[in-house]
Amino acid sequence: MASSAQSRGINISIMGRDFSVACPPEEQEDLQSAARYLDTKMKEIQKTGKIIGAERCAIMAALNITNELLKLQRMTTGQEQVQARLSSLQARIDEVLREAEGV
Repeated sequence: MASSAQSRGINISIMGRDFSVACPPEEQEDLQSAARYLDTKMKEIQKTGKIIGAERCAIMAALNITNELLKLQRMTTGQEQVQARLSSLQARIDEVLREAEGV
């Protein structure tokens, strides 16, 4: 990550409120994308009418986004396990084929 000396402030808007956030130039696009995603999630929660107040919307959005992240991490872990098993099976197949060729 770039040092704070290389960071500069960018403006983002969430729920109609503007924020200036220090961010390295190479991460600005990702930060803006994250802000748009958070803004969308918070507005979706606000539209339900069940949650009142920006702070509560932010907490619910954070909880929902964290849940999405954890689901993706579990899926990735599962895919890594499948890939490791496939690699192991491929190695065994290669070994058997080498042995068969040596017969």
